[in-house]
Amino acid sequence: MVQEYVMISLVGLILIIFVMVGVAFFTLLERSVLGYMHLRKGPNKVGILGIFQPFSDAIKLFCKEHMNPMVSNYLLYYVCPVFSLFLSLVLWMLMPYVSGLLNFNLGLFFFLVCTSMGVYTVMLAGWSSNSNYALLGGLRAVAQTISYEVSLALVLLSFVFLVSSYSLMEFYYYQSGVWFLFLCSPLCNVWFVSCLAETNRSPFDFAEGESELVSGFNVEYGGGGFALIFLSEYSSILLMSMLMSVIFLGSDLNSMMFYLKLVFIAFMFIWVRGTLPRYRYDKLMYLAWKSFLPLSLNFLFLYLGLKIFL
Repeated sequence: MVQEYVMISLVGLILIIFVMVGVAFFTLLERSVLGYMHLRKGPNKVGILGIFQPFSDAIKLFCKEHMNPMVSNYLLYYVCPVFSLFLSLVLWMLMPYVSGLLNFNLGLFFFLVCTSMGVYTVMLAGWSSNSNYALLGGLRAVAQTISYEVSLALVLLSFVFLVSSYSLMEFYYYQSGVWFLFLCSPLCNVWFVSCLAETNRSPFDFAEGESELVSGFNVEYGGGGFALIFLSEYSSILLMSMLMSVIFLGSDLNSMMFYLKLVFIAFMFIWVRGTLPRYRYDKLMYLAWKSFLPLSLNFLFLYLGLKIFL
């Protein structure tokens, strides 16, 4: 029993280290891809082809003097970025390894609970900064995240009816013949757009709308605090890419193709950012409540009916 706990802790630690390294190189990929989309070079000076640029950025940010506003609620202001990163890293324990790690039967419940907790970190980070810009950014992020969590939960519930389990391992067994992407392509599109909104990415980055909110909920953060929020956001993007690979594109973690699919979905996040302009905020909320909610509810009833009658 002790050896089992030691093994789980060791594998979890290794996974988190690799996720952090993956986040570092994902930022490099994003800057390079956006650079070529703009017909310019991305970072290419530090090391060979700019490969050490993420590490030099991290060193620069964490070595900066930590400044906190005089009127901020210091404890919450200090803790929110740390807790945000903690939540996004804990979610990686969902990764459906056949052996090792947690691999529990209520994995999808755990995902929904932890993503719901993420709302509080953004809200409290905006409120504790005691800045009007940060508060408005936090309120926007909370409204947007709660709205799109509804469609995410309904999409997941549709698959709970299809698979009859909350465990991510079941998706591995059920997709051995055909991917859910081909059986449920509208839900795949809803999931991808909801992931963009859930992670505050373009074209839904209203929590950080530079044109009207300076930098949104993280406007008062600099140095280490900003770096932790940044790491949390990019870790969440990779997590959503992993979940999309598991749910829609088969989930054989022993295959190299799984990781190539994960990288391709993460690349699509960058692709969307470089292609689409920002939405209007009211249209974002209409999309969630007037388009995605009816669509995902109809699919939910369809799969429930199929499960009952077949």
